[in-house]
Amino acid sequence: MAPFNFGILMVPYQMLDVAGPLDILQSSSKTFLSQIAAAGNPGYAEVLPRAIDISFHHISETLEPVAIHGGLKVLPTTTCDTCPPLDFLLVGGPDPFGYKLSERFAEFLRAHVTAGKLLFTDCTGALAIASSGVLDGRTATTNHGALEAAKKVAPKVNWVQKQWVEDGNVWTAGGACAGMDMMAHWVIENLGAELAKLVFYGLDYEPRDVEGNRVLPQQHGVAKT
Repeated sequence: MAPFNFGILMVPYQMLDVAGPLDILQSSSKTFLSQIAAAGNPGYAEVLPRAIDISFHHISETLEPVAIHGGLKVLPTTTCDTCPPLDFLLVGGPDPFGYKLSERFAEFLRAHVTAGKLLFTDCTGALAIASSGVLDGRTATTNHGALEAAKKVAPKVNWVQKQWVEDGNVWTAGGACAGMDMMAHWVIENLGAELAKLVFYGLDYEPRDVEGNRVLPQQHGVAKT
């Protein structure tokens, strides 16, 4: 596969909303899997042709630290104005009632979605960006505890209670761990079940499907357990 540029919009997100999906992607990368294969672990060399070459870009309006949940401050690596062209963009969930999306972030989101690039949201991330209009007319989900509020705040969105929702180039996930399930599904579908099995084994992680049922990637698809 061609190299990917993966962006993270630096709203004041809950850490797991972003860390979980990024761990799955980093664990699927050529850099990481090559190191595991070089250590002599069986099976990893065979999946390297399917691994991704990925770069992560943490995007804010300035390069000032951004305070996220838990009292942590994270340094952006680029700004909306200097960010390289992205293939994917992830938005984690901030406080859904205390956060207001800036117009600069809204413009950035609209340009990304209009270009046909993939947008992922996790937890309350979908509710946080709904004011940008990128979810209007789409089916989406958010943290299930905020669904009723989302229906009132963004009535042009078809809000549903699913683990995650794939609507064209916009994917939305429910609670924080649902974002990992969403990204796991992308890995299985795009990088193959054999690579996915090794990645999930290394993370000691078992993904769930859109209904919340545990799934295990098999050689020929995904088998429920």
